[in-house]
Order: sequence, then C-alpha cells, then structure tokens
Amino acid sequence: MPPGPEAAAPRLGIDVGGTNTDAVLMRDSEVLAWHKTPTGTDIAAAIVVAAREVLSEAGVAPAQIQAVMLGTTQFTNAVIERRRLNRVAVLRLAAPATTAVLPMADWPADLAAAVGQYHFLARGGLEFDGRPIAPLDHAELARQAREIRQLGLDAVAVTSVFAPLDAEMERQAEDILRRELPDAAITLSHRIGRIGLLERENAAILNAALAGLADRVLAAFARAMADIGLSAPLYISQNDGTLMTAGHAARYPVLTFASGPTNSMRGAAVLSGETDALVVDIGGTTSDVGLLLEGFPREAAMTVEVGGVRTNFRMPDLLAVGLGGGSLVRDDGARIGPDSVGFELQRRALVFGGDTLTLSDIAAAADLLPLGDRSRVAHLDPALVDRALVTAREMINGALDRVRPSAGRLPLLLVGGGAAVIQGELEAAGPAIRPDHAAVANAIGAAIAMVGGECDRVFSLDGRDREDAVAEAIADATARAAAAGAAEDSIRITEIDEIPLTYLPGNATRLRVKAVGDLGTMAAP
Repeated sequence: MPPGPEAAAPRLGIDVGGTNTDAVLMRDSEVLAWHKTPTGTDIAAAIVVAAREVLSEAGVAPAQIQAVMLGTTQFTNAVIERRRLNRVAVLRLAAPATTAVLPMADWPADLAAAVGQYHFLARGGLEFDGRPIAPLDHAELARQAREIRQLGLDAVAVTSVFAPLDAEMERQAEDILRRELPDAAITLSHRIGRIGLLERENAAILNAALAGLADRVLAAFARAMADIGLSAPLYISQNDGTLMTAGHAARYPVLTFASGPTNSMRGAAVLSGETDALVVDIGGTTSDVGLLLEGFPREAAMTVEVGGVRTNFRMPDLLAVGLGGGSLVRDDGARIGPDSVGFELQRRALVFGGDTLTLSDIAAAADLLPLGDRSRVAHLDPALVDRALVTAREMINGALDRVRPSAGRLPLLLVGGGAAVIQGELEAAGPAIRPDHAAVANAIGAAIAMVGGECDRVFSLDGRDREDAVAEAIADATARAAAAGAAEDSIRITEIDEIPLTYLPGNATRLRVKAVGDLGTMAAP
C-alpha cells in the first residue's frame, strides 16, 4: 500500500567509493531499498545503475524523491593520485615577513610539480597581536594579478598571516584580483583553515587545485540525476557529517575529504542507536577506525596530512588500516594488504574466477560472505583461512587500541561490506554490534545527514559579558544552519570551543560554535 499523504518523502543517499557505489532509499529512519554496484571507471554510470535499482525495488518514482545526498572520494583520490589538478598561483600576504620559508616548501615533489610552484609574496598580513605587518600595496597586487593572467593560471590561493583573526586583507586582495582575473577560482584561506600559516596555506592551495575537477565532477553528478529523471535538490556530504549544497561543494571541494568514512560512522550511529562508540568501517581497500561522540565523529585536534601535505582544516580523527575486501593475502594468511585489487575485485579475486587471493576469498571460503562462486575457493587450506581471519582480527584490534580514548570498553560498531570478517568481540572494545544494513552504512549516513552551520569568530570581551559573546556565537551558528536548509525547530548546538587569545588587545577570545539540524526547507543548490 502506498504511504499516506502525511508520510515523509523518501531521500536517496549515494556513496561513490573507490571499489563500490552504494545507494539507499530511506523514509525517515526506514530503509526502503539498497543496492551495491562496482564503481568502475565511469562514476556517473555507476550512480545511475545504483539509483535506478533502489527506485525500482521500492516502487518509488523519481519525482517523489525529496533530496539526493551524495558522498564522493573523487577529490581525495585526485590529490593522492596527483592527477586532474589545476595549476595554482599562490599569493601570500606577509612581506617583508615569512620570506625565509616559501609556500609549498614541505610538499612532496611530485604533487608540487602537478600543482606548479607559482609563488607570489606581497605586502600585508598581521602580527600575532593583530597589528598589521605592512599595509596592502594595491598597485603591487594588481601587477601580480596581471602576471598570473599572463601565465595562464585560472586558480589562485590567497593566504594572509593571521587571517583567522581578521580576514579583511584577504577580502581586499580578492577584489583586486577579480579585476584582472574575473573568471579565476579564488580560494581565501580564512574560509577553510585555522590559525597556523603553512598548514592553512596548504589547505587553500589544495582547494584551488581541485577547482576544475569540482566543476567537472559536479556536472557529471547533475547529468546522472537528469538521466535518472531526478529533479530533487542535490547535496554533497562534508567531512563533519553534515551536508552542503552542490554550489558550495564546487567552491570548497576539500570539505569532502574523508566524507566517506564520516558517512559510515554517522550511518553506524543511526542504525545502532549508539551515540558514543568505536566504529570500524571495512571497505574494499581500507578499514577506517574512529570514535563517535554525541553521534558525530571526533574531530582531529592536530594537523592532518592529505596526500603527504600538512593541513589544519576540520577533519575527522580517523585511523586508516590497509585491510579491505580487495586486500591481497600473502604468507599463508599471515600478511594482509596494504595493496588491494580495488575496483577490479570482480575480475581478479578467486571467488569471481580471477587468480589473486584476496580477503574476500577468505570470507567466502569461511562462509562469512555470500560472494561469487564458493566452489572456486573450496581448495583453500582451512589453516590458511583461519590464519588470515586471525591476522585481520589482530590488525583491527591494534587499530582500536590506538583510537580508543581510554581503557574503558566502548561499544564497537562494525559496518561496511567486509564487516563480517571480524567475528566475536575484540579485546580493545566492548560489545560488538553488527547492525542491519551495515554493508551500506556509508550511503545511509549520507541519506540521513544533517545540515550544519558554524560560527568561528574572535570576540572582544572588554565591556561585555562572556555569556553575551557565547550567545551571539550560538545565534550566528544557528542562523547559518537555518540558512543552509535546516528545519529551525530541529537545530541543536553540538560543539562550543573557546580559546582565550591573551596576546590580543581587548581581552579577546576565539569562539567556534557548531549547530546542526534536520534537513527542512530546501536551500538552492
């Protein structure tokens, strides 16, 4: 029987991974249908196949879909593979300071070559106490903008020293650049990273390098939706477990880094009902191990490396282990990974008629996963199978021991397509929970993702109460979440960070407040 007129419209969640593309159709917290298909080399085609399958199985027409939530690893993979990247003009506002350490000084040589080492140092920036190092030289910036244009560069990363304290110089520089480079993709560092010049600059450069790819990937997603007949708004998963519009993702593709594991952790929380737990997501190439706090992944407090580059923008605190369904098994089961057959699993694994022993073959031989033709792995020595399962267990247990916050035994949520290879309970965690639909927890996490808003500002407490400043920051974060499409009656504050800045005048403090809410009124993509 079709749902009544008051039933919530279904949502379509899709997660495009390196090995599989998963799709799930949900109404509120109910899973109506799910499907897993190999990603292959044609990502748009994989999205179409997975989406059409779940729509057909659930008997839902494309016009009934409320929203499409999509998670992707495309931008992370581009950085790791050093492919499909823009050449970037790096403009640092700091001279005459910081000239001893040039931009990208600590980058891997191959990635720096892919992005190009086009560095421009201009007057500007702030001292640690907010005083200007030097005023902006508008003529100097205009001259550098013309040089960037002559070089044929169409992506620019602008970084000013201590811009998170006062971003006005970065905004003025953007205005000057726009006059000479009206079509360039310009990234301002204060909109992505935090205090810490080199790491924030690195994050801005990576974002600018992905500008062209972001346009192409999101255009491909839009074409896939059109092929399916979907007209619902498209949202992209961020790495903090919330959603952003496709337009915002086009401007800030780095915010998708690690969104796949984040989706899995959010999906694990919803499927299990647990809000504080350890999570292991076993995919096709790696296992991601993390900690859930209040239903969201714990955020990394330190700098995070992406493709060998140190950055300081928000990222989940995850530990990746080279253990997945496609991982190669060697030494009679004593060594697994880190290399993997990846998206070629269905061609190369023994159980599918290939010639490579993978963890999926071990799982099939042990009758843990219904994969391929089990008769193709019947010849495997039971001792090898048992040893490989013990090795996998030891690898995951060691990772959990590194991630858990204390000796206490938090519940363990096992999700992902390869979760079945871990049987029983592990010493480093509490009771193991394998929720229903765990194989597509990533797509479920995308489908149920909330909308977020964040306030990150420096307040002067001279002449005002701290409580007033906190209330203003909360109101700002709440308004941003509502503007992004969150239902106002569902918005809640999930995080308040306060950092006193004793070296700034005016009894300054930095407040970072995060608000989240359920998707309500649709924001324009």
